Amino acid sequence: MLLLKKLRCRESTFLIGCALYFTFILNALFIVRAAERTPLTHLHDYLFLASIPLVLFCAFMLIFNLLVLPWLGKPLLIILLLCGAAANYFMYSFGTVIDTNMVQNVFETDLQETTALLSPRYLLWMLLLGVIPAVVIAMTKIIRPRPWWFALASRALWCIGSVLLVLLIAALMYKDYASLFRNNKGLVKMVAPANVVSGTINYVNNRWLQGSQALVRIGQDAHKGPVIKAASKKTLVIFVLGETARAENFSLGGYGRETNPKLKQQQVIYYQHASSCGTETAISVPCMFSGMPRTQYNANLARHQEGLMDVLAHAGVNVMWRENDGGCKGACNRIPHTDMTQWKLNEFCHSDYCLDDVLLHRLSNYIDGVKDDSVIVLHQMGSHGPAYYLRYPPAMRQFTPTCDSKQIQDCDHQALVNTYDNTLFYTDSMLSDTIDLLKRYQDRFNVALIYLSDHGESLGEKGMYLHGTPYLFAPSQQTHIPFLVWLSADYARTYGVNETCLRQHAQQDEVSQDNVFHTLLGMVNVQTGLYQPALDLLKVCQMH
Repeated sequence: MLLLKKLRCRESTFLIGCALYFTFILNALFIVRAAERTPLTHLHDYLFLASIPLVLFCAFMLIFNLLVLPWLGKPLLIILLLCGAAANYFMYSFGTVIDTNMVQNVFETDLQETTALLSPRYLLWMLLLGVIPAVVIAMTKIIRPRPWWFALASRALWCIGSVLLVLLIAALMYKDYASLFRNNKGLVKMVAPANVVSGTINYVNNRWLQGSQALVRIGQDAHKGPVIKAASKKTLVIFVLGETARAENFSLGGYGRETNPKLKQQQVIYYQHASSCGTETAISVPCMFSGMPRTQYNANLARHQEGLMDVLAHAGVNVMWRENDGGCKGACNRIPHTDMTQWKLNEFCHSDYCLDDVLLHRLSNYIDGVKDDSVIVLHQMGSHGPAYYLRYPPAMRQFTPTCDSKQIQDCDHQALVNTYDNTLFYTDSMLSDTIDLLKRYQDRFNVALIYLSDHGESLGEKGMYLHGTPYLFAPSQQTHIPFLVWLSADYARTYGVNETCLRQHAQQDEVSQDNVFHTLLGMVNVQTGLYQPALDLLKVCQMH
């Protein structure tokens, strides 16, 4: 203790020491796992690996210089240090991923489960990595520079330097970081104590802020209109919700390579200028089903408010959601839905993924039993990266050579494009099969199909890969999406749709996912105060 009482150091030295400890001790496992997942074949790979602890160090220096203030700094550091040490124990010992669910387990576990985890090894671990360093922090006397403005200037320089260095590394190695974290989504949850802080914030938000909010019901006035009521046949609309398809590679939109041969034969109506609500599924899907336009979209409200499928159900339309992409992001929570991956169909599924043809498995059996007007949503895996080569069967390997790897940044660019185009070639086949399925029911239903992707994808343009770029900075490859409609002759006749007119508008009109909510309501003639005719893509060409 006497030694600790005499321990003194300058403020900058203290913060550097803390940043080094958090980087190389609390995040040693993260660095090791990142190294294991980095192919070391070129000098660039070694430089990338060396940059990882440097980025961590800069991030901690930035955070500590901003938040470690007199009186509050040491308690904050000690809390973060103890959280990081505890997270490390469970990651090292059990391979645990520290996320919101794990934090929920911590908060909601009982005394018996808690005491079962307090083993001698855990206590020793916390003593060495948590308690002793915390005592050192608590007992260290920090010598702050004088005058006060000099201390402020020193912190500002550290912050600016850290930010500039991180930006430089990002500019040089963006594709490497994007690939690392896209291919290993759980890796980012190993960064301590960021994983604990993030999980805790999400848990508190979900448990006490959002979780306590009552469901907001909308469209309770919804009812079927006179056209659908007077129709001699029931109406059946299938909405295929695509994944990661970009319009730039759709031959229907002018792409030089034939990626849509079957849809071309189906005479679909293709919208040339369609944009997404977001650049990732978690934003685009709830946005388009919420009825809120992109510029006014409120994700928090969407999470506890009914959406398009609920409104259709209120109107008495039969609704069904078939899932092949890891979840509907709340859009189908209150309606009949089925996760097709859980059917474990060997014909379509391999380990943890299924090909999109699984969405059509026994769909005809379901339709055979339908007696009312219906809307069926098929949520594709589509062109989800980076494992594009797993998104289509061997028979759809139309363009070669291919990039049969998740390390897409290491592939030849043309091979990468070939592989991605094969996913679209397969989507073309699946959509055409869906239209053929609908055609077989034309004697019983007025049938129609609508398809669009949730967002697009970058394939190395300007050094960018995959998607998820903030919308303000996102390239067109991530926001320009394929959007098409197919109508049977009887459907067009019953609903008074002039297809020639529709094709003309599809060539020139700017459309977006803002149109989805109102177009689907219009396609089954559902009347409600929520419906905006100006956003219904078919309305402009309807004769009644």
